[in-house]
Amino acid sequence: MKAMGSLIRISTHEVEELQKRLAEIVDRRTMVEIHLAVLEAEGESELQNARADAEAGWYMAGFREGLKLRKATAQAAIDAIAQEELGARDALAEAFEALKKYEHLAEAARVAARKEAGRRETAALDELGLRRAARH
Repeated sequence: MKAMGSLIRISTHEVEELQKRLAEIVDRRTMVEIHLAVLEAEGESELQNARADAEAGWYMAGFREGLKLRKATAQAAIDAIAQEELGARDALAEAFEALKKYEHLAEAARVAARKEAGRRETAALDELGLRRAARH
């Protein structure tokens, strides 16, 4: 029974660590998504500037090319983080499943121990009753 408690504690710790890891991954993905949104806003801002100022239009082609590369880099990072997030979610699900299995086994062991204790108590009381009946 003590070993089962240790397994439950270890599994609980593993689940908590994986939850923290998943939260960090989600935070990273969110930050990159925000960065991508900022890049898109910068692109819109520059487009507005180019429309308002003819000289700014000369630089627009270079800016757009650079923006396109930065957005592609950000999107690639988002895609990679999404794959990492998927793996972390799978690992968390497996760890949680293992924890529930250990908890179920521990509960089954507790129930079995209570049944065995009840059976022994009943047997002891039956024996005591038989001894008393034999004396009288």
